[in-house]
Amino acid sequence: MSAREPGRGFSVSEFEHRLARAQAAMAADDLAALLLTTEPEVRYFTGFLTQFWQSPTRPWFLVVPRTGKPIAIVPGIGAPLMARTWIDDIRTWPSPRPADEGVSLVAEALREVGADTGRIGVPMGPETTLRMPLADYRRLGEQVRRARFSDATGLVRGLRTIKSEAEIEKIAHVCAIAGEAFDAVPEIAGAGQSLAETFRAFKVALLQRGADDVSYLVGASAPGGYDDVISPPGPRPLQDGDVLMMDTGTLFDGYFCDFDRNYAIGHADDDTRRAYDTLYRATDAGIAAARPGATCADLFHAMQQVMRDDGFEAGNVGRLGHGLGMQLTEWPSHTPADDTVIAPGMVLTIEPGLGIAPGRTMVHEEDIVIREHGAELLTRRAPPELPVID
Repeated sequence: MSAREPGRGFSVSEFEHRLARAQAAMAADDLAALLLTTEPEVRYFTGFLTQFWQSPTRPWFLVVPRTGKPIAIVPGIGAPLMARTWIDDIRTWPSPRPADEGVSLVAEALREVGADTGRIGVPMGPETTLRMPLADYRRLGEQVRRARFSDATGLVRGLRTIKSEAEIEKIAHVCAIAGEAFDAVPEIAGAGQSLAETFRAFKVALLQRGADDVSYLVGASAPGGYDDVISPPGPRPLQDGDVLMMDTGTLFDGYFCDFDRNYAIGHADDDTRRAYDTLYRATDAGIAAARPGATCADLFHAMQQVMRDDGFEAGNVGRLGHGLGMQLTEWPSHTPADDTVIAPGMVLTIEPGLGIAPGRTMVHEEDIVIREHGAELLTRRAPPELPVID
């Protein structure tokens, strides 16, 4: 078990504060209601936490009116759990029922809050999805013909990007859990062991230290670097001269960490050590640049400059870090074109990557929270020199 475990869930006052912020923004944008259909948005306003979202059979809805508490429209199977949240207006139907998968109940709720003749906000932009059949979305539009559906991406993004101290505490806790598990890698990994076995042992180490789930674990092991970090682990054994990298999105109470660690198996050549040193300093530059008032593009350029000065180019992943919280990756992205202004309360990853040679890359990642004075590490910083597993 890692350091003191934060309490599960949130106080009612936390949800009241989130709702108040949302409704103030809705008034400013002249939105009569928000219609939310995805797990993070529903959970953000309700605290409804379940893995049942993995089933695609049933849709789930939350109507957030401009005044008053949210209205949950959920399949009957979810009613008992939703009733344990702070939500008291819960409407259900016996799903699956393809002829009317909650659509009429949603339309009724929108009419009750006066949104059937106003603007209804629905997240429609980048990194959003509509978790209901498109045909049902069209049917809903027919049932509230006088309403206008508007893009609420910016509003929802603005709410979720700034974390509360209670959210930050959960992310810091899961970072500590993963950090302890990474410390144990030299004890659970070594030459001759397959990458699949290594991943399995690392997941066990995370769970033993208090993780709720390890829903994301990627990485690679290859001589002097790697070129693919999204494939499932295979049977190839770890070999002398390999660089082993593991990148985990581990969960505690619905919040993710997201960072990686690199290890050399047996020994590391000079090019590999040099690349690691460059990435370490590029990470330092990204952390130093992460101050209120800076932009995500500023962070990208700070990291890129260190790598260029050392003769490396950034990898081809398109960004050098991102937001973090209830989702493994959230807004914003550290790219040359992202002018999102960094603000206190943001939780971000700093993730430079570079090419060592054709087919050989390396990445490094840490998690930070933005404070008034600048960045504060949520992860315990990686070793300044590439660790070697004998």
